[in-house]
Amino acid sequence: MTPPVKYLKEVVKEGKRVRWPSRDKLWATIAVVVVIALFVAICLALEDLAGASLIQQLKDAFGGLQ
Repeated sequence: MTPPVKYLKEVVKEGKRVRWPSRDKLWATIAVVVVIALFVAICLALEDLAGASLIQQLKDAFGGLQ
């Protein structure tokens, strides 16, 4: 067998050995991931707004020095 074919056969074989989570556990895990992603997105957006505000204030304060 060629190496790619052998590799793909072993991937399928390994995939059959995996213990997949139940549907309920899968949905719970997805919910946790989505909540964490939203929390991080909100935190980053707030940091971005604060940084933009700070930069604008610095431009206004030191704009006359040009």
